[in-house]
Amino acid sequence: MENYVDIFKALANSTRLEMLKWLKDPYDHFDKPSAHLSKNMSEKGGVCVGDISERAGMSQSTVSHYLSMMQKAGLLESERHGKWTYYRRNEENLEKLTKWIKEEL
Repeated sequence: MENYVDIFKALANSTRLEMLKWLKDPYDHFDKPSAHLSKNMSEKGGVCVGDISERAGMSQSTVSHYLSMMQKAGLLESERHGKWTYYRRNEENLEKLTKWIKEEL
């Protein structure tokens, strides 16, 4: 988690920032049960790209690009099941970022 420029680039877009907020409390923002990765498949959970795309009102390709950008910056984790990819926040890296901001900025 040393590429802070990429992190701030990812956060500099209001839609990407909203997506990160939605994924903080996915059950509050994605009410379809099919949107969530079954706890039987992963204890960590996650939200399907298609449902994030629907909520954002954007094409799935744009949303996939945004999510990939945030994942490369270390803000998100993904898990693929069949043809679906589910995303969740990388809480460990978000805590490191918070600590870095408090101590260094």
